[in-house]
Formats: sequence, structure tokens, C-alpha cells
Amino acid sequence: MNAAESASVSGHGGRNDTISFGHTVLFRLPNGEVRSIKVEKDSIISLGRVGSFSAHELTGQPYGFAYEIHEKKLKRLHPRTMEDIEETDATNELINDGQFVQPLTLEEIEALKKSGVHASDIIKAQIEQHANYSLKTEYSKDKYRKRKEAKYSKSFETIEPTIHNICDYWFKKDQNRIRDIRSDSLSQMLNLANVRPGGRYIVVDDASGLLVSAVLDRIGCEGRILSINDADSPPAYPVLTLMNYEKEILTRVLSTLNWATAHENYTPLLTPSEPPSGRIRSERQRLRLDKRKSTSDMLMGTRQELFAGEFDGLLVASEYDSFEIVEMLSPYLAGSTSIVVQSVFLQPLTDLQARMRLIPHYLAPSVTESWLRCYQVLPGRTHPTMSTSGSGGFLLHAIKMYDHSKDFLT
Repeated sequence: MNAAESASVSGHGGRNDTISFGHTVLFRLPNGEVRSIKVEKDSIISLGRVGSFSAHELTGQPYGFAYEIHEKKLKRLHPRTMEDIEETDATNELINDGQFVQPLTLEEIEALKKSGVHASDIIKAQIEQHANYSLKTEYSKDKYRKRKEAKYSKSFETIEPTIHNICDYWFKKDQNRIRDIRSDSLSQMLNLANVRPGGRYIVVDDASGLLVSAVLDRIGCEGRILSINDADSPPAYPVLTLMNYEKEILTRVLSTLNWATAHENYTPLLTPSEPPSGRIRSERQRLRLDKRKSTSDMLMGTRQELFAGEFDGLLVASEYDSFEIVEMLSPYLAGSTSIVVQSVFLQPLTDLQARMRLIPHYLAPSVTESWLRCYQVLPGRTHPTMSTSGSGGFLLHAIKMYDHSKDFLT
């Protein structure tokens, strides 16, 4: 590993500042499409029509820069500034986009591309030969240029793996996999649960690891997260993979239990440290026994940590019965801590709210729905986007109080 690959970890809670081998990187293409690709050693990264290049070209480079592919080599592009578009008296009413508006044929354009002509020169040639280009408004000209850049440009941008960017990527890719949790809903969950560095939190995550990743990001890997799930082994959280956390830090901060082992009446099978015969036949057998013993000890330690309680919050995004989850896990919370439950639908949370109101140690259970609308903010062209998601899900927030009546009776 060279110096660039072993970049210091600072300010990102265990994430590297630069791209390294083994990282899963998000690439934004000129047409706006985002792809996730793992950067492997001695591999070729292919971005389809945009081109391909060696993975070595990216390692050691910071996230968030734009590049252009030229003969399978990368050239870093300068950041683009926002251009002011001047108002004119031109209109589009006299434009007739017929068949012969663009004299350049597809064959001629393909010949230019094969000859190595730069994308900007191809776009310039199309503009010069466009019959109605001069009649367009300045806004239409700008849109035309951007459409052509998306079609012919050989550039791309690496996206910084922040929780906002990753949540936005997954929401557009497959929002069902993350239980319709939008970035604004996710931020509200973290704020309502008072997630902070050094805190200890119980997380029930059926959202592909989005909730676990967000809590890890907020605590800066300075605290403790106990994830409860229904897998027999530690779950493969695809969202967490994109965060590119150091394995050692994840092992120290994040532990998992399944629903069976999270019950106090569960009796785990203790792994023997010696074989039944009392003889270890090979070093391989010894390593296998040591691994089983280590796994068993880790499980027992995680269970003891859960049952010791005094956690700082509970965050739930699960398809299972919310009331049963809250009733099972809330005894392990400290006093005056927050419980936040997310649901795709309203009815499960209103039912949960009604049942929690009957229990004294749940204070002020309330249900909210977030609303988000994106705006295009450009000089002279600021307006809300016309298409947006209907909902980012619903949230229930309540405060867990100590039940002093039980202490008085004892």
C-alpha cells in the first residue's frame, strides 16, 4: 500500500478521505445516471458508453472530483462555475424542428468520434450547422448544449460517500429496499433520537443498512451501536458497503444480534474449547475450534451488553410489529431517551401511538410525516421541480421514562 492509499482517516468517522482498492465508489455519468462499482486492484473500470480505464488511475484521488477519459487515461477537470444566462428578446415560436434542421448525419458524427475528435468539437460542429440554433432563446441554447454533453461527453464524477448522497442514490435506485426513507426523513430520525458522538444506540434496521449507516455517520464511530435483525449471521448491509468504513472500526463500534439471541430466556449453545476425544488432530482443527469459541464469547458479551441496558436511544425501521419491538427493547433504554419508529404506512404508527398512550412510561408519542420538494436554483430559472416523491414514510417519536411505581413497590 502506497502513501496515497493509506491516507489518514479524519473528520469522517472512520471513512478514508481518498479512494482506495476495495472501496465501492459511486460514479455520476454525464446523463445524470449514477453507478456503483467496486475498485479492485489490477481491474478495469468500465462506464459503458463513457469509456473504461484502469482502477490504478483513481486510487489515492479524493472523492468528488470530475474526470475525462482519454485513451483509457484520466484527466482531472476543473470545477465548472455557474454561468449567468442573459435575457434576450428571442423566442422559440418561429422554430420548426423538422427533419433537416441538423445537417450532420449519425454516420458523420460516428466518424468524428472514431477519429478522436473531442466531444466539445463535435458539439460545436452540431451547433454551427444547426439551422435554427440562432433562433433559440438563451435558455434553450443552454439546454441544447447540456443535452449534447450528456450524449457525447467522456467525463464522469466520483461522488463523496456521505450519508445524504448514498441515501439519495438508493432512494432513486430502489426506494423499497430502504423502506421509502428519504434523506429528510432520515435526518429527522437522527435528530429526534438525539444521535450524537459517544452515544449508545439500539437499531432495528430492515432498510438494507441505511439506518445503521446513518447512526454510524452521526456518532463519528465514537460510541456503540447494537443492531437487532432476523439473520442467523451478521447481515450484509448493502448501504453500509458504500460508506467504505474501516473494518476494524466497524468491529469495535457495531455488534449484531438476531431476535432469538436478543431474548433473555434464550439459552445459547456453548462451544467446547476441546474436541470430544480430548485430542486435537491438526492445526486446522485447532483454528476452527478457536474461531467458534471466539464467536461464542462475542455473542455472550453482546447479549450481556444489551441486558445491562442504559442505551441512549432506540431507532426502528422494520416490517415487523412495531409495538412488540418497542415493548421488547425499551426496557434496555436509559431514562428520558428517545424512541423513533419509521413506517412506510400511517396506520401501523397510529395503532402504535394509541397503545403507547395507555402506558405511563411512554411520554408524548407523536406521529409526523416529512415533506420535501427540490428546487432548481439557477440565475433567472429558480422554480420547484415538477416531479417529486409522494412520501418519505411516517415517523413516531416518544420519550421513554423510568417507571418509578415499580421501584416504589419493590
